[in-house]
Formats: sequence, C-alpha cells, structure tokens
Amino acid sequence: MSWASRRRFLYGLGLFIFFAIVIGIPTAILLYEPSSCFDGKQNQGETAIDKGGPCTLLDERTLNPISILWSRAFPVRGGLYSAVAYVENPNEEAGTQKVNYRFGLYDERNVLVAERKGTTFIIPGGITPVFEGAINTGNRTVARAYFEFTSVPVWERTKNAASVLAVSNKSITKSESTLRLSAKVKNTSVAPVLSPSFVAVVFDPADNAFVASATTLQRLAPNEEREIIFAWPDPLPAVVGRIDILPVLPPARE
Repeated sequence: MSWASRRRFLYGLGLFIFFAIVIGIPTAILLYEPSSCFDGKQNQGETAIDKGGPCTLLDERTLNPISILWSRAFPVRGGLYSAVAYVENPNEEAGTQKVNYRFGLYDERNVLVAERKGTTFIIPGGITPVFEGAINTGNRTVARAYFEFTSVPVWERTKNAASVLAVSNKSITKSESTLRLSAKVKNTSVAPVLSPSFVAVVFDPADNAFVASATTLQRLAPNEEREIIFAWPDPLPAVVGRIDILPVLPPARE
C-alpha cells in the first residue's frame, strides 16, 4: 500500500471512529432498554411476565401449594373464644406479606355463631400460626372452626425472619384456677428484632389442641434472652402431650 493510499485509509478510519462515537454511542444508549422486573415483558429468565428469574415477585405456578393443616376454636370465658389455624408453606424462599382471611365459628347444628376477619402474612418454609382472640359468640357453644383465605396471596422471594428466635425451657404450672405456660426466647442474630409475636398451642397425647394463646414482645436486642408467659383463666382440661410455641414475624424480603 502506497503512502497516499495509507493516508486515505487512516483518514476514512478516523471519520468512521468519529461518527461511531458522536452518533453511534448516543443512539445505542437511547435505544437500549435494560432488562427489568417492571417492563411488562417475560425476559431475563422470568417464568411469567415480571415474575420469577431474578425478580422479587414469584410465579405462583412454580410453587408448591400451601395447606391449612387444621383450625380450631378454644373456649376462654364468658362466651369468648380464641381461634387458631396452622398454615403450612413448603416453599423455602417464597412468602407473602399480606393476605386476607376469615374464621367462621359454628355450633353443633352447623349454624354460624361468630366470625372474625383479618390479614396475615405467610412465612417461607414453615408453619404460620394465625391467632384470633376474644371472639364473642354470645354464649353460644362452638363445635368447630373453619378457616379460609379470602384474597389471593402475592408471592415474593423472602426469608424466614423468625428463624433467628430460639425458644427453650417450656414449662407449665397449674393451680385450681389458672394455667400458666412460660418459656425462654433468645435472639440469636446480630440485629435487634422488633415486635416479635409468639403463638402457644398445647396438645393432648393424641395430638389434639385444647388451649391456645398469643403474646408479643416490644423488642429483643442482639443475643438477648427474655421470658415469655401465657396464661389461661381455667385449670388444665387435659393431660399435656406437646407444647408448640411458634415465633411469628413478617417474612423479610431478600
């Protein structure tokens, strides 16, 4: 290649690079649409539009179904009942922050005597106890309790925030007039836990629940251990077979 040809080549190459920088790069930036979990498209490994893959929202079709293990009502005193449902979620990294529910309490003729509506979350990879207290039945006797969800849960990639709470030293004491359950709870994490709740359910040897209650602490500092107490106004109605004390916290978004 002659010197003149080489100069023309370098001149043309310089013009190409110039226009590529001045025009091409801004145009590419203007036309580029980065992948997003809010772009209304199924891309970047998503299993549905803006769900699954790298997105926080999950595709419910890819999850194992949750199940309501049982629901039960417990007489307290003076026509008041408490009610508990155990909701099992087998999905280790999927939870929901808010879902509506309904408790229906029925007498032996299957007539509705009371109902209670509320909202709860569902923790990932475990059992979420749903507790309602002081349900007034107007002194009518409850034979069974029915629990159902009344809205569709929105599933998100979450972790079980309650897993840092360790419950130990469960102990029941009783007298002629009261039943008292105490336990120790420890925050095993390096961060404080705010407003942890605990649901206690006592079962007989046949695994039938016969009393339940709930309590909440204001705060647990890192590595702090506190006592929690549950009390009922009547003596123990059955022999104790098992005691559940389940910590309850909204699932943490990852």
